[in-house]
Amino acid sequence: MNVENIKAFLEVASTGSFQQAAENMHITQSTMSARIKSLEESINRQLFIRKRTGAVLTPGGKNFFRYAVTVVKTWERARTEASLPENIESIVGLGLQLNHLEDVGQKWTQWISNEAPNVATQIKSDYSDRLMNQLRNGFLDIAIVYDPQKSPEVEIQRYKTEKLVLVSTEPRLFQQGKVDDYIFVDWGESYRADHNRIFVEGSYQTMEISIASVALNYILGHGGSGYFLESQVLPLIQQQKLFRVDDSVAMYINLFMVFNVDRKNDYSVKIAIDGLNAIKEMRE
Repeated sequence: MNVENIKAFLEVASTGSFQQAAENMHITQSTMSARIKSLEESINRQLFIRKRTGAVLTPGGKNFFRYAVTVVKTWERARTEASLPENIESIVGLGLQLNHLEDVGQKWTQWISNEAPNVATQIKSDYSDRLMNQLRNGFLDIAIVYDPQKSPEVEIQRYKTEKLVLVSTEPRLFQQGKVDDYIFVDWGESYRADHNRIFVEGSYQTMEISIASVALNYILGHGGSGYFLESQVLPLIQQQKLFRVDDSVAMYINLFMVFNVDRKNDYSVKIAIDGLNAIKEMRE
């Protein structure tokens, strides 16, 4: 049985769309359809019903799903661990909410390298919902996310709270209404809700960029303003490349540490948690 076909099945089941699943896997929709057809032929069962609203699992598809997760999870971990160098004892997979690869990921990998050189690391950066899905299915061991969803497979702990400040490339006062050079950075659903309560509708519709580093580079190159991590922009404020917007409201985002309960007692996961707590304390 082809593991890539099973991965395709899981992606369609997750997204409910052949087109979106193909985009996520960076293949054409015809290739995605061919993979699903091949899988259906190999088990002699139809797995999806295509409707206008998307792809829906058949009863057979629902039964196959949990086994498909196990097959892919086992294959990925077996392939990875079999290829580890002799001096590496284990591997841990960390998922990071977009926009925290630099402030958390780099410091964490350096800590692991220094304190537990016998542990290999993998990092995936994505949105909270996709990271939670990978964590529940066992493809990640631990994740730092904005909006965790409770489930029996995971344990959730508050990690830290980050301060966001409104900065601009030119000194200016805060203003309501539409600001032409304002860039809306996506800091998660909770932030979006708080943002909508503070700002009048239409005040941030000029441009939206999901990745904070991309948005920051854009305004540094073209001018503009936006909300960024205070720790991220403080050096630029000190260099007067950016300025705090006078009378603006500070915003806050909560980060949560989530880990797979089946592996929380594993040596590598304990080390990962120790490392995440250590780098958090360094900044506090």
